[in-house]
Amino acid sequence: MTTGAKIGRAAVAGAALLVMAACGREGDAAPQKAPEGVVLGPEAIVVAQAEEIRTGPQLSGTLGAEREAQVRAQVGGQVMEVYAEPGQAVRQGQPLARIDASALVDAATSARTGVASAQTSLEVARRNYERAQTLNQAGALSERDLETARAQLGQAQAQAAGARSQAASAQKQLGQTSVRSPITGVVSMRPVNAGDVVQPGAALFTVVDPHSMRLQANVPADQLAALRIGSTVRFTVNGYPGRTFSGTVQRVSPAADPATRQVPVVVTLPNAEGTLVAGLFAEGRVESEVRQGIMVPASAVDERGVTAGVLRLRAGKVERVPVTLGLRDPDSERVEVSGGIAAGDTLLIGPAIGTAPGTPVRISAAPRP
Repeated sequence: MTTGAKIGRAAVAGAALLVMAACGREGDAAPQKAPEGVVLGPEAIVVAQAEEIRTGPQLSGTLGAEREAQVRAQVGGQVMEVYAEPGQAVRQGQPLARIDASALVDAATSARTGVASAQTSLEVARRNYERAQTLNQAGALSERDLETARAQLGQAQAQAAGARSQAASAQKQLGQTSVRSPITGVVSMRPVNAGDVVQPGAALFTVVDPHSMRLQANVPADQLAALRIGSTVRFTVNGYPGRTFSGTVQRVSPAADPATRQVPVVVTLPNAEGTLVAGLFAEGRVESEVRQGIMVPASAVDERGVTAGVLRLRAGKVERVPVTLGLRDPDSERVEVSGGIAAGDTLLIGPAIGTAPGTPVRISAAPRP
């Protein structure tokens, strides 16, 4: 074999070896696997929707009656009868109780007798003065005696006026033995019973008007600029879960509490149905601004990185979208997304936000709005 033939045969063999080595490397390389798909239930997703967002200072406080009357004894004595019980509706002027009036009846009778006696004395003094005037004009009575008659008339007039005043006072006190409701409302408290002996000023009843309530609340001083008279207040009340009530800011204190830096606020609440009762705790928000925006559950937002983001489903796969956040509502555990997504986008929430971007996702049922 010639030298040229040997070289050619060696070149062919080398090329074959290179081809075999290349085939071996291709066979050794494992094919890359696509991400495995996951199946999520409707509780793992939420559809972003535009809604009204109400912002303003938060407040909390206690409900009280707008109109409340403390009924107290005007005269002392034994309580003979009680006509109203706690929780009973009463009208203005309706009798609530009766206090023993026997001593006052005697006093009123004596006062009327005193008026009659003083009136008789006044008539005698008036006739004497008229007679003295006639005699004085005829020159039969001195000026000194006329002045005496005039003074006696004045004294009788004063005594008659005093007797009439005393009789009126006794009659008024006699009328105050019948305790009446000063307003129309509901008896909330009755710390007295029949047989009790009370002194003037003793508390007998508390009557409240349940149709108009007020919320005495406090607002942080740094949020005072957003507070306006007449602003709407939305609030919840303990004892009424799931219900929202509304009222109107009526008064704002001109001074903050030096200890808490809270500003007292009074909110009026219509209560035509009598649902709300005094003494309950309430908390809510003054609606200083109302606008349209997108609110999503806080569990839909991933804030672990430098930029907050959400996981959105697009074409059956998960993608991470950076978002801009706005208002946070700690009560409903939601947050406003002011940029990055649009209404109608489907987002992962809760534990599902741990799904890797690019993962195919299938929903096992229709998503809840």
